[in-house]
Amino acid sequence: MEFKKQLKNYQNIINEELEKYLRKQECPEKQLNDAVEYSLMAGGKRLRPTLVIAVYKLFKTDIQTCMPYAVAIEMVHNFSLIHDDLPGIDNDDFRHGKPTNHKQFNEATAILAGDSLLNQAYITIAEDINREKDITNITKKAKIFEEFAKAVDRMIAGEHIDTECEGKQISDDCLEYIHKNKTAALLTLCVRMGAILAEVTEVELRKLTNYAEKIGLAFQIKDDILSVEGNEKILGKPVGNDARLKKVTYVSKYGLEGAKRILEEITEEAINELKEYGEKAEFLKELAIYIKNRNK
Repeated sequence: MEFKKQLKNYQNIINEELEKYLRKQECPEKQLNDAVEYSLMAGGKRLRPTLVIAVYKLFKTDIQTCMPYAVAIEMVHNFSLIHDDLPGIDNDDFRHGKPTNHKQFNEATAILAGDSLLNQAYITIAEDINREKDITNITKKAKIFEEFAKAVDRMIAGEHIDTECEGKQISDDCLEYIHKNKTAALLTLCVRMGAILAEVTEVELRKLTNYAEKIGLAFQIKDDILSVEGNEKILGKPVGNDARLKKVTYVSKYGLEGAKRILEEITEEAINELKEYGEKAEFLKELAIYIKNRNK
């Protein structure tokens, strides 16, 4: 199947699955639930859950096994977006071409909607483990749960350092550390979850982890580039925020052309990690190119 059609197919599957987790009942905290739904179902590329499913499908076919983990990672991603947009962090007014959560509702509701999504992610995984009867699978899923929690913690740490370094000169190592944690940690987790659920060998897990780390870094570099030369109408949010906030990025550090060169190199390295899988990994190879070439 052509890459764009396959990606759309994954997005549709994920959107249908996410709908099952929305809290629709009338209750005193209905506005909170509405705020959660507002951000979770606002659209987006659904790259993180897609990665979980696509990596799992390299080895096995029953994708329902990995769906709770795909759902959970998308919940965490949206938690991070809501909090990133808050006045105390990036202070953004638009996301996916719509008012950000705190603009649509209010700041307190947005903070709590993000908190709710984070906790719903943990609940989703915990419930899946609790349903499991096979002790081997319980052990495997418990390992994923631990990795999940640690990756989310690393993402939060990366975001903290990023905000603390605004307007400061930092080393190349510090810039890479920020992006490996802020962005790449979750993308790496997605690949590892799909691989561990599919019971791959340690050698395969290392190769797939290398691929994930590289596309994770590529994703952030592309974000840095789009913040300079992206189209606001396509992005659905203003460009130039990195410069306004005096953030240290790959563009501010290496220049626009330098950042583009690094992006090309790291994308090629990611694709090379998948050579042994041949055509089976064609979607994942195309996904790396899609990340490099995306315009939003």
